[in-house]
Amino acid sequence: MTDLAAVPAADHENPLVGTLLHNGVYRIVMQRPERMNALSREMMAALAAELTAAAENPEIRVILLGAEGKVFCAGHDLKELTAARAEADRGRGTYEKIMRQCSDLMQQIVRHPKPVIAVVTGVATAAGCQLVASCDLALATDTATFCTPGVNIGLFCSTPMVALSRNVAPKHAMEMLLTGESIDASTAKAFGLINRVVPRDYLEQVVQKYAETIASKSSHTLKVGKEAFYRQLDMPLSDAYDHAANVMVENMLARDAEEGIDAFLQKRDPAWTDS
Repeated sequence: MTDLAAVPAADHENPLVGTLLHNGVYRIVMQRPERMNALSREMMAALAAELTAAAENPEIRVILLGAEGKVFCAGHDLKELTAARAEADRGRGTYEKIMRQCSDLMQQIVRHPKPVIAVVTGVATAAGCQLVASCDLALATDTATFCTPGVNIGLFCSTPMVALSRNVAPKHAMEMLLTGESIDASTAKAFGLINRVVPRDYLEQVVQKYAETIASKSSHTLKVGKEAFYRQLDMPLSDAYDHAANVMVENMLARDAEEGIDAFLQKRDPAWTDS
């Protein structure tokens, strides 16, 4: 059985990430464990490029995002940030570019037409925790940990806060942001940051089941539903219902909705056209 955290990068041009496509499931694995899979500018560019390509590939129906090593992602590359202090503006220009690049990457995940599932087998800290929170679903081993420790080094995790506060209750988010302490996988699940906690030996089995279940659906329906979900979140209740009702009408007119309903009534498997 293939381990998600050990997907080879065979024939892959970028050594920062390994990829594998099988039965509609596309695995993207950060593979720079010696740098704790930090979100350097290069790493963020590599992830963004893979996500862009995946959005345009009709064979890809669901995306798994994992990492090699004991650290899923350590957040921003602090050595990269520190080096920028030598610049004439003490790094302001570089910091602005890095924060914008990171924000764009997180929003790319949220706005991606395919479901993105984080598979966490180690530590997810700071912007790494933000990465997990930005994904649509998250599965983790029982040894995974999560934290937003910026406050410990005088740098409040303000951008990770955006994704975190949209996943967990305000007091849980503030607990993580104000204390900077790590929480275990069970606590992360209780907070709402992740969906499932799985023993490492069973992770691949659970991940595969999740991915294959989602991949079996109409990709058109998933795209419509994901976009509608995130758009209505910040709307007033009446506006949210108006928007959802309009989406529902358009969805009902789609070919896959017609096929899906007919298949259900006829007690057969649907034949999706993804339209």
